[in-house]
Amino acid sequence: MFHTTFYLRRLHSLVGLLAIGIFLFEHIITNARALGGAESLNGALAMMELIPHPIFLGLEIFGVALPILFHAIYGIYIALQAKNNPGRYGYVRNWQFALQRWTAWFLVVFLIWHVFYLRIFTKAINGTPISYELLQTLFTSSPITTLLYTIGMFAAIFHFCNGITTFCMTWGIAKGPRIQNVINVLSMCLCAFLCLVTIAFMASYFVM
Repeated sequence: MFHTTFYLRRLHSLVGLLAIGIFLFEHIITNARALGGAESLNGALAMMELIPHPIFLGLEIFGVALPILFHAIYGIYIALQAKNNPGRYGYVRNWQFALQRWTAWFLVVFLIWHVFYLRIFTKAINGTPISYELLQTLFTSSPITTLLYTIGMFAAIFHFCNGITTFCMTWGIAKGPRIQNVINVLSMCLCAFLCLVTIAFMASYFVM
């Protein structure tokens, strides 16, 4: 008997780990170039512009947009079925379970706003290229925007890192509580490191 939910949950988990993970790391690595100043970040952005437009557009649609859309839509379905009771049980994993769903809801709204504002409105409609100078002006002129982007990055990082643990559990890689705890601790350490990197490159726009 073909269990649709069984395979959809595994595909959802796999897409989250690979497609979204690669997209997240690309964003963090590229944005971290801001620590080297305008020339460093603009150089990284210029390298991406060297990719032929049809290939770049295909990667955006089939490698990023569609996988994220599937992960978001099916993730909403999963979240609507979830029962969050972190206050009642108080266990760390229960809080992580709840945060995984809360960050999912936040990221749906954040990513729509982020993609529309920078990718569609700023770059496609207005024809303004994304640059260090543009981001510096955006962040330094609006504390609310800076806060929202920082929270958005934190939410994406936690959602991905916590997803590593759930991926290992879903795919049967971590079958016992001991190995699950080890993977969870390592994932949260990665989460903390990536959040510190985010704070560093966001702060660099205000000191350079």
